[in-house]
Amino acid sequence: MVPGTIPQPAFYIFKCQQSAPPGMPKPSCVKADDQESQELFQYLAQKLMQKGIMPAVTPIQTGCLNRCQLGPVMLVEPGHTMYVGLTKEKMDRIIDEHIIGGNVVEEYVIPAEMWGEPLSPASMAR
Repeated sequence: MVPGTIPQPAFYIFKCQQSAPPGMPKPSCVKADDQESQELFQYLAQKLMQKGIMPAVTPIQTGCLNRCQLGPVMLVEPGHTMYVGLTKEKMDRIIDEHIIGGNVVEEYVIPAEMWGEPLSPASMAR
């Protein structure tokens, strides 16, 4: 490492924090009537700090990731891995097995039919 440089994180975790107002027909990742969904981002950040890996992992609060019906969701980069139906227990496993251990927790990954190939901006540009 070059003296004076700041190393880049190994992972970025984008946690959806979208919250729809009560009565909206569209589901959201943070629900007014679900305390755990409201606590997940803070829980994630605290766990990363407790494990001493915060410098290597950057948690980011983000808006809608367009997989609302499967929420709460988060996207782990690199790898483009979308985890769905999150709970604190699932986050613990994802941190231990994927972030620290290097193995994707397949049983929590979005189903393939809900997460196709990435769209190419070049093919869409006008």
